[in-house]
Amino acid sequence: MARKLFWEDPYLRACDTVVERVDGSTISLRETIFYAFSGGQESDAGAIAGHPVLEARKVGLDIAYRLPDDHGLRPGDPARVEIDWERRYRLMRLHFAAEVVLELVVGAFPGIEKVGAHIAADKARIDFAWPGSLAPHVQDLARQAQELIARDLEIVSAFSDPAAQRRYWEVPGFARVPCGGTHLRRTGEVGAITLRRKNPGKGKERLELYVDTRLAPADV
Repeated sequence: MARKLFWEDPYLRACDTVVERVDGSTISLRETIFYAFSGGQESDAGAIAGHPVLEARKVGLDIAYRLPDDHGLRPGDPARVEIDWERRYRLMRLHFAAEVVLELVVGAFPGIEKVGAHIAADKARIDFAWPGSLAPHVQDLARQAQELIARDLEIVSAFSDPAAQRRYWEVPGFARVPCGGTHLRRTGEVGAITLRRKNPGKGKERLELYVDTRLAPADV
Protein backbone atom coordinates (compact mmCIF):
# COMPACT_ATOMS: atom_id res chain seq x y z
CA MET A 1 0.00 0.00 0.00
CA ALA A 2 1.49 3.30 -1.10
CA ARG A 3 2.42 5.95 1.42
CA LYS A 4 0.38 8.95 0.32
CA LEU A 5 2.74 11.87 0.39
CA PHE A 6 0.07 14.12 -1.12
CA TRP A 7 -1.58 14.11 2.31
CA GLU A 8 1.63 14.78 4.20
CA ASP A 9 2.57 17.64 1.88
CA PRO A 10 0.11 18.46 -0.93
CA TYR A 11 2.57 21.04 -2.27
CA LEU A 12 5.14 18.44 -3.38
CA ARG A 13 5.63 18.50 -7.14
CA ALA A 14 7.92 15.48 -7.50
CA CYS A 15 9.20 12.54 -5.47
CA ASP A 16 11.54 9.59 -5.92
CA THR A 17 10.12 6.19 -5.06
CA VAL A 18 10.18 2.50 -5.99
CA VAL A 19 7.82 0.37 -8.09
CA GLU A 20 6.07 -2.12 -5.80
CA ARG A 21 3.94 -4.19 -8.21
CA VAL A 22 3.48 -4.52 -11.95
CA ASP A 23 0.49 -6.06 -13.70
CA GLY A 24 0.84 -5.41 -17.40
CA SER A 25 0.37 -1.70 -17.97
CA THR A 26 -0.69 -1.11 -14.35
CA ILE A 27 1.76 -0.44 -11.54
CA SER A 28 1.72 0.55 -7.89
CA LEU A 29 4.30 2.52 -5.94
CA ARG A 30 5.92 2.53 -2.50
CA GLU A 31 5.18 6.25 -2.06
CA THR A 32 3.19 8.62 -4.21
CA ILE A 33 2.30 12.27 -4.68
CA PHE A 34 -0.08 11.43 -7.56
CA TYR A 35 -3.69 11.81 -6.41
CA ALA A 36 -6.33 9.45 -7.86
CA PHE A 37 -9.92 10.51 -8.56
CA SER A 38 -11.91 10.52 -5.33
CA GLY A 39 -14.65 12.53 -3.69
CA GLY A 40 -15.32 14.37 -6.93
CA GLN A 41 -11.75 15.67 -7.26
CA GLU A 42 -10.14 14.68 -10.54
CA SER A 43 -6.87 12.76 -10.68
CA ASP A 44 -3.58 14.55 -11.05
CA ALA A 45 -1.85 14.68 -14.42
CA GLY A 46 1.82 13.85 -14.77
CA ALA A 47 4.38 11.11 -15.28
CA ILE A 48 6.00 8.15 -13.54
CA ALA A 49 9.56 7.28 -14.56
CA GLY A 50 9.08 9.50 -17.59
CA HIS A 51 5.92 7.71 -18.75
CA PRO A 52 2.62 9.61 -18.89
CA VAL A 53 0.01 8.38 -16.41
CA LEU A 54 -3.03 7.38 -18.46
CA GLU A 55 -5.22 6.59 -15.46
CA ALA A 56 -4.99 6.73 -11.67
CA ARG A 57 -7.59 4.84 -9.66
CA LYS A 58 -8.16 3.83 -6.06
CA VAL A 59 -7.94 0.10 -5.33
CA GLY A 60 -9.03 -0.35 -1.73
CA LEU A 61 -6.59 1.78 0.24
CA ASP A 62 -3.97 1.63 -2.52
CA ILE A 63 -3.64 3.43 -5.85
CA ALA A 64 -3.07 1.82 -9.26
CA TYR A 65 -1.52 3.72 -12.15
CA ARG A 66 -1.95 2.74 -15.79
CA LEU A 67 0.99 3.59 -18.02
CA PRO A 68 1.67 2.96 -21.72
CA ASP A 69 2.03 -0.76 -22.45
CA ASP A 70 5.75 -0.41 -23.24
CA HIS A 71 6.71 1.22 -19.92
CA GLY A 72 9.23 -1.57 -19.15
CA LEU A 73 9.12 -1.10 -15.38
CA ARG A 74 9.63 -3.98 -12.97
CA PRO A 75 9.10 -4.37 -9.21
CA GLY A 76 12.00 -2.77 -7.37
CA ASP A 77 12.81 -0.27 -10.10
CA PRO A 78 13.36 3.32 -9.02
CA ALA A 79 10.78 5.75 -10.32
CA ARG A 80 10.45 9.51 -10.21
CA VAL A 81 6.88 10.80 -9.92
CA GLU A 82 6.12 14.26 -11.30
CA ILE A 83 2.78 16.04 -11.37
CA ASP A 84 1.40 18.98 -13.31
CA TRP A 85 1.65 21.38 -10.39
CA GLU A 86 -0.31 24.25 -11.90
CA ARG A 87 -3.23 21.88 -12.55
CA ARG A 88 -3.02 20.43 -9.02
CA TYR A 89 -3.00 23.87 -7.47
CA ARG A 90 -6.11 24.93 -9.40
CA LEU A 91 -7.81 21.72 -8.28
CA MET A 92 -6.92 22.48 -4.66
CA ARG A 93 -8.25 26.03 -4.90
CA LEU A 94 -11.47 25.00 -6.61
CA HIS A 95 -11.96 22.09 -4.23
CA PHE A 96 -11.76 24.24 -1.15
CA ALA A 97 -13.95 26.97 -2.66
CA ALA A 98 -16.59 24.34 -3.42
CA GLU A 99 -16.38 22.94 0.11
CA VAL A 100 -16.91 26.41 1.59
CA VAL A 101 -19.93 27.09 -0.61
CA LEU A 102 -21.35 23.66 0.22
CA GLU A 103 -21.13 24.36 3.95
CA LEU A 104 -22.79 27.75 3.49
CA VAL A 105 -25.64 26.26 1.43
CA VAL A 106 -26.28 23.39 3.83
CA GLY A 107 -26.30 25.82 6.74
CA ALA A 108 -28.71 28.22 5.04
CA PHE A 109 -31.18 25.72 3.58
CA PRO A 110 -32.24 22.99 6.05
CA GLY A 111 -33.14 19.80 4.24
CA ILE A 112 -31.19 20.55 1.08
CA GLU A 113 -29.27 17.51 -0.17
CA LYS A 114 -26.02 17.36 -2.10
CA VAL A 115 -26.49 14.80 -4.88
CA GLY A 116 -23.27 15.28 -6.85
CA ALA A 117 -20.01 17.18 -7.19
CA HIS A 118 -17.10 17.39 -9.58
CA ILE A 119 -13.82 19.26 -9.24
CA ALA A 120 -12.02 19.79 -12.54
CA ALA A 121 -9.12 22.10 -13.34
CA ASP A 122 -11.33 24.71 -15.00
CA LYS A 123 -14.33 24.75 -12.66
CA ALA A 124 -16.09 23.00 -9.80
CA ARG A 125 -19.76 22.12 -9.57
CA ILE A 126 -22.09 21.03 -6.78
CA ASP A 127 -25.52 19.55 -7.47
CA PHE A 128 -28.38 19.73 -4.99
CA ALA A 129 -31.82 18.18 -4.70
CA TRP A 130 -34.00 21.20 -3.94
CA PRO A 131 -37.49 22.20 -5.07
CA GLY A 132 -36.79 25.93 -5.21
CA SER A 133 -34.28 28.14 -6.98
CA LEU A 134 -30.94 29.18 -5.50
CA ALA A 135 -30.64 32.02 -8.00
CA PRO A 136 -31.78 34.79 -5.58
CA HIS A 137 -29.15 33.66 -3.06
CA VAL A 138 -26.09 33.26 -5.29
CA GLN A 139 -24.76 36.77 -4.75
CA ASP A 140 -24.99 36.49 -0.97
CA LEU A 141 -23.43 33.02 -0.94
CA ALA A 142 -20.55 34.28 -3.06
CA ARG A 143 -20.07 37.27 -0.74
CA GLN A 144 -19.96 35.08 2.37
CA ALA A 145 -17.53 32.65 0.76
CA GLN A 146 -15.27 35.47 -0.42
CA GLU A 147 -15.25 37.05 3.03
CA LEU A 148 -14.08 33.78 4.59
CA ILE A 149 -11.42 33.35 1.91
CA ALA A 150 -10.19 36.92 2.40
CA ARG A 151 -9.64 36.34 6.12
CA ASP A 152 -6.73 34.08 5.14
CA LEU A 153 -7.43 31.56 7.90
CA GLU A 154 -5.42 28.42 8.53
CA ILE A 155 -6.83 25.20 7.04
CA VAL A 156 -6.12 22.16 9.20
CA SER A 157 -6.04 18.79 7.39
CA ALA A 158 -5.49 15.54 9.29
CA PHE A 159 -6.63 11.97 9.94
CA SER A 160 -9.80 11.25 11.87
CA ASP A 161 -9.16 7.48 11.50
CA PRO A 162 -5.60 6.64 10.35
CA ALA A 163 -6.25 2.89 9.99
CA ALA A 164 -9.16 3.47 7.61
CA GLN A 165 -7.40 6.46 5.98
CA ARG A 166 -10.29 8.77 6.80
CA ARG A 167 -9.38 12.43 6.83
CA TYR A 168 -10.93 15.83 7.36
CA TRP A 169 -10.27 19.51 6.82
CA GLU A 170 -11.11 22.16 9.37
CA VAL A 171 -11.21 25.93 9.56
CA PRO A 172 -11.64 26.56 13.29
CA GLY A 173 -14.79 28.53 13.96
CA PHE A 174 -16.26 27.74 10.55
CA ALA A 175 -16.49 23.99 9.87
CA ARG A 176 -14.87 20.57 10.21
CA VAL A 177 -15.61 18.39 7.18
CA PRO A 178 -14.73 14.74 6.35
CA CYS A 179 -12.64 14.83 3.15
CA GLY A 180 -9.69 12.90 1.73
CA GLY A 181 -8.70 15.41 -0.94
CA THR A 182 -5.64 17.63 -1.19
CA HIS A 183 -6.02 20.89 0.70
CA LEU A 184 -4.54 24.34 0.82
CA ARG A 185 -2.71 25.69 3.86
CA ARG A 186 -4.75 28.89 4.10
CA THR A 187 -8.09 30.13 2.82
CA GLY A 188 -6.52 33.18 1.18
CA GLU A 189 -4.86 30.99 -1.44
CA VAL A 190 -8.22 30.49 -3.15
CA GLY A 191 -8.23 34.08 -4.40
CA ALA A 192 -11.21 35.61 -6.16
CA ILE A 193 -14.13 33.31 -6.95
CA THR A 194 -17.10 33.47 -9.28
CA LEU A 195 -20.32 31.61 -8.42
CA ARG A 196 -23.03 30.79 -10.94
CA ARG A 197 -26.33 28.96 -10.67
CA LYS A 198 -27.73 26.54 -13.22
CA ASN A 199 -30.83 24.35 -13.28
CA PRO A 200 -29.96 20.87 -14.64
CA GLY A 201 -33.54 19.58 -14.26
CA LYS A 202 -36.69 19.66 -12.21
CA GLY A 203 -36.00 19.54 -8.49
CA LYS A 204 -32.26 20.05 -9.00
CA GLU A 205 -30.01 23.04 -8.55
CA ARG A 206 -26.39 23.36 -9.66
CA LEU A 207 -23.79 25.82 -8.46
CA GLU A 208 -20.64 26.27 -10.54
CA LEU A 209 -17.47 27.85 -9.19
CA TYR A 210 -14.53 29.44 -10.92
CA VAL A 211 -11.29 30.85 -9.54
CA ASP A 212 -9.03 33.56 -10.95
CA THR A 213 -6.71 31.76 -13.37
CA ARG A 214 -4.22 34.65 -13.21
CA LEU A 215 -3.18 33.60 -9.70
CA ALA A 216 0.04 31.67 -10.28
CA PRO A 217 1.36 29.08 -7.80
CA ALA A 218 5.02 29.80 -8.51
CA ASP A 219 5.77 31.21 -5.05
CA VAL A 220 3.71 28.69 -3.06
